Amino acid sequence: MSRNNKNLVPEAKQAMNKFKMEAAQEVGVDLKEGYNGDKTSKENGSVGGQMVKKMISDMENQMK
Repeated sequence: MSRNNKNLVPEAKQAMNKFKMEAAQEVGVDLKEGYNGDKTSKENGSVGGQMVKKMISDMENQMK
C-alpha cells in the first residue's frame, strides 16, 4: 500500500505551520521555519502534544 503525502488542500499547509509555531511558542520550544532536526524528540513531541490538546479542546468547545 502506497502512501501519498500530497496536500489535498494547499492552504492547509500554511495554516498547519502557523498552528505548529503557535503551539511551539506556548510550550517554550524555539522552532524555526524549515528544518528543526536539531531539536530533541522531547521538544518536538511537546509541540505535537500541545497541538493535539488544542485540537481536542476546540472540538469539545464546539460540541457544547
